[in-house]
Amino acid sequence: MVNALKVKRILISQPAPSSDKSPFSELISRHKVQIDFRPFIAVEGVTVKEFRAQRVDVLAHTAVIFTSRKTIDNFFRICEECRIAVPEDMKYFCVTEAIALYLQKYIVYRKRKIFYGTATFADLMEVVAKHREEKFLVALSEPHKPEIQQLLAKTGVKFTKIILAHTVPADLSDIAIDNYELIACYSSADIRALHQNFNSLPQGMIVATLGNATAREALAAGLTVDIMAPTPKYPSLTMAIDKYIAALNGGESVEEFGVRELPEPQAVAVATPKKSAKAKPVSTAAKTVAGGRRTVGKK
Repeated sequence: MVNALKVKRILISQPAPSSDKSPFSELISRHKVQIDFRPFIAVEGVTVKEFRAQRVDVLAHTAVIFTSRKTIDNFFRICEECRIAVPEDMKYFCVTEAIALYLQKYIVYRKRKIFYGTATFADLMEVVAKHREEKFLVALSEPHKPEIQQLLAKTGVKFTKIILAHTVPADLSDIAIDNYELIACYSSADIRALHQNFNSLPQGMIVATLGNATAREALAAGLTVDIMAPTPKYPSLTMAIDKYIAALNGGESVEEFGVRELPEPQAVAVATPKKSAKAKPVSTAAKTVAGGRRTVGKK
């Protein structure tokens, strides 16, 4: 059955793009829609008391792994507040080059002690595996992907996890959720924030999610996932939304864009690093209608 709803206004659970030239700009011009950007979550750094409760000795490690700029900020903040002098020969491993470059805010950027992957944490493992002699400190936010520890363990390196920040739901009470026909969530935390701020969504609200974990969280919360990416056909969420709206406006079926259930995640397997690789320095969906709205919450 083809949804007769027309999309006029979209809510994106992300900060607004810094540039006018973005995939969202194309969505606006192509489909004449209004897009509002609003982060559903906020990241708060741990307190000194929370840091000390973890009983992690920073100076007992020879390398730090960073997964985001937020963890970099909070690592150096905590070290300053606790008067921990990070040695100059400390090595840094970052998921991407962009995160690695952010280190310039705190240290002199030297190629000999800064390394990075290409895109994902799994990519970084090829670099980490070449430095097995190091004792790694893994700087993380809570919650974080369990695959991170699985990948590190299977790589065989010595590591210690430290939580430097918490992801908390943002206050969205000023948002008039009824004004939107489509909402896009980019993480499981976005779905939980949606649940905390709104007991229900308007009937017929189109829900778009990025990644299996986000879709799985939405399904468990009783939402119907109408659009999911990435998929082989739609590698980005903006592309999936674009094609969905085009199909909807054209009176075509939109069933292929969504999911009704997803298998439980499997343990991550780590492939043996390729010799040619070079280290780069530097549940089932449940749709519930209550009072004409979808409830947002665990069954």
